Amino acid sequence: MIASVRGRVAAVGRDGAVIEVGGVGLSVSCTPDTLASLRVGTEARLATTLVVREDSLTLYGFADDDARQVFELLQTASGVGPRLAQAVLAVHSPDTVRRAIAGGDTATLTRVPGIGKKGAERLVLELRDKVGLVPGGEGALPVAGAAWADQVRQALVGLGWTAGQADQAVAAVAESLDGQAAPPVPELLKQAIRMLGRAR
Repeated sequence: MIASVRGRVAAVGRDGAVIEVGGVGLSVSCTPDTLASLRVGTEARLATTLVVREDSLTLYGFADDDARQVFELLQTASGVGPRLAQAVLAVHSPDTVRRAIAGGDTATLTRVPGIGKKGAERLVLELRDKVGLVPGGEGALPVAGAAWADQVRQALVGLGWTAGQADQAVAAVAESLDGQAAPPVPELLKQAIRMLGRAR
């Protein structure tokens, strides 16, 4: 998979941009917000994901890795393809999407063209357990650097704890940081495992 591209912005259009990487111009489909941050002639770095279809290869680009993660998460729900996932991020920020799913806020989700009430309910039902901790969400602690939280959560689930136990451990670790910069992920994982060990 092409996880990111960095190069000179050769062109910016209504639906995407062309980024020159090693002498090759890559066509990247982007949301309006991402396109607004690009300037022709300057260097840019986009987090990307390559969507392979029988008749096409489409590279989708995002301003940061967080947006790409939400884009990929949305597509794990039934009936959601890359175009609809991109439409969600064209309307809402990644954090807003996570909060809406975690909080069952279907009204926010139905503001996206192409998502009706049933579609929004399906997103909540299928993705609520996958979004992890949501900064500023109801009942959630503010987590600086949600990427580490997601990595630690996935590692804990992989080690055999339930998603709920993993969420509680990550929340406890986040609280212990008290707004300080997070140490490396392996150290955070060790802290979470120690906390789960005490809880048993």
